[in-house]
Amino acid sequence: MSFPARVPSKWVTATVVVLIFIFWIELLVPAKRQSQIVDEGAHIFSGYSYWTKGDFGMNPEHPPLVKLLATFPLLHMKLNVPQPLSSPPFFKFSEFLEGKQFLYSNDADAILFRARVAVSLLSIALALVIFMATKEMFRMVPALVALVLCVFDPNLIAHGALVTTDVGMAMFLFATVYAFYLYVKKPTAKRLATAAVLAGLTLATKHSGVLLCPILGLLAIAEILHAPAVDVQKAGGRAKQIARLAGALAVMAIVGVTILWTFYGFRYQARPAGMAMTPSLPEYVGQLEHRPTAGKVVLMAAKYHLLPEAYLYGLTDVYNAPRYLNSFLLGNLYHHGQWFYFPAVFAIKSTLGFLLLLLLLPIAVALCSKSYWREFLFLSIPPFIYFLVAMASGFNIGVRHILPVYPFLIVLAAFVAGELIQKNKIWAAIACALILFHVASSIRVFPNYLTYANEMWGGPAKTYKILTNSNVDWGQQLKATKEYLDRHNVKDCWFDYFTWPFADPSYYGIPCKPLPAYLSQAFEVYPPPAPAKVSGMVLISADELSGEGWGPDELNPYAQFWKLKPADLIGNSILVFNGNFDLSAASAKSHAFAAMELMKDEEYDQALAEAQIAVATDPNDAASQTALCRAFMHLSRKDEAHEAYVRGVKLANAVHPEYQGYWLWLLDSSGAK
Repeated sequence: MSFPARVPSKWVTATVVVLIFIFWIELLVPAKRQSQIVDEGAHIFSGYSYWTKGDFGMNPEHPPLVKLLATFPLLHMKLNVPQPLSSPPFFKFSEFLEGKQFLYSNDADAILFRARVAVSLLSIALALVIFMATKEMFRMVPALVALVLCVFDPNLIAHGALVTTDVGMAMFLFATVYAFYLYVKKPTAKRLATAAVLAGLTLATKHSGVLLCPILGLLAIAEILHAPAVDVQKAGGRAKQIARLAGALAVMAIVGVTILWTFYGFRYQARPAGMAMTPSLPEYVGQLEHRPTAGKVVLMAAKYHLLPEAYLYGLTDVYNAPRYLNSFLLGNLYHHGQWFYFPAVFAIKSTLGFLLLLLLLPIAVALCSKSYWREFLFLSIPPFIYFLVAMASGFNIGVRHILPVYPFLIVLAAFVAGELIQKNKIWAAIACALILFHVASSIRVFPNYLTYANEMWGGPAKTYKILTNSNVDWGQQLKATKEYLDRHNVKDCWFDYFTWPFADPSYYGIPCKPLPAYLSQAFEVYPPPAPAKVSGMVLISADELSGEGWGPDELNPYAQFWKLKPADLIGNSILVFNGNFDLSAASAKSHAFAAMELMKDEEYDQALAEAQIAVATDPNDAASQTALCRAFMHLSRKDEAHEAYVRGVKLANAVHPEYQGYWLWLLDSSGAK
């Protein structure tokens, strides 16, 4: 059995058009059905601010390209823009809180859908580049297989229309490497210019774009070491080959950095008109005591204005943010990132058909009669480097952080399928079965692709038991929750919705009263106090249930629900419980949060009353003792504040102190020591 010598072009065109159409439907249906995920409010508001104010100080932790693309369709809309916060807090607070105001003081659904449609164009472009690259490397039939694998990959679909930088990074990184591959095969000025421009777009998409440096450098070295003598002679000898590749990399670096500056308007300052960042860059870099070399490099780049200030903020954040992130994997909670997180997530979130095709790569190479040394290097070195860096990064919050490895591996899997198909009928049947398995596994989770897990791990309905955050519950299910409540005629309920500070359930008419979510304490946006005992329906976000933010065991006020079987599951990520529940731990935290909010408004007597209720409700809660301590201090009742301080420190150090750093910091900063 062998590939046809030539596949009729009209059939190829028709197949590609149909597959791209299917892909776009898969992207747009969830884009319409899903509510805002955590990051989208900040990304959309910051992108709009770039267009209208040139304020790159909004969301500086990500470069501008995708946000500019996503918000371009909004420029003709008449939108309400929130006033800047009177006392500028930490820049992340501003972007998320003002992003929420921006969305929900306008037509949030219209804004989200327009922005998501714009981002989906990057996914369509990625699918086409994967097809073209596979065709160039391995001929037409593997190219069609690669397109099928891409179109039905649950992770590319899940993130392909969300207003984040992940699919953009996957697209531009793969396109840049492919363009460099074409240049290496046949060096021309046009091909070099294409690769250089794409490199700049990669840098302007996400800070992990800097990985182009080691990726392209190693690819150039591999080309020098492995190129056949005939190719070396065509290049004019080894010395000229080295000089040409070194010159090409230099051109790509210069053009790439110039394009990066273009997206910041060739302005060093992050904010326009003398507006200041909070904190200043030196102050933020000062938090990198665990990475002193990185801090020195950032400050040197700032001193000589080598890169835009906003971009340097983002680089600093890349090093700083993982320190405050917990990891949840296979039902276990870890205080810091784990090296094995991404290998495990890749095995869980990829379809079994796709994984098995990759495992058959050695057999396909053995069956292959042609040498593809250059193709294998260009398809294996980039994902290998990206995977290694991701494993060391500590950003253990979702498969989306390794999304750029998928295009390379899809092309390799398509090569495997192609070689097996042409070998004999048995191997062809195996390859086709794996491709169909991949497709079927993806279709069964439609339209809840974010929650995908393959069959070995119990499928999407079980994902919340082994993963969390953007792997399953990223705030996307408000619309589905509203539909569920309407369908069951529920008018009275309680809802622990973990993205409550960033989204507005009432916008969709959800009648549930809010329970405290862990992001409330981080962003100081608190719901009203909740009672200690509730009856009826209680909805719990999967992310809250995991304890990823609260901490393990008794630190998680919703830990009891792990032991209960939910009455229902909304979109594979919102758990439904019915009955009578003792929520004393959650109630205590809600009163402590209320006290914190009242202290911000200088209403200290009321704050003390709320803190006393919190302590009475749960005397063993460090958060409640912290609120009491700070309330006493504001009322100049220092002896009582010290007593609360001592109790709070003792409690925080007695139970998983590694997860209670926030309360210990608040206690120490109270002045009651």
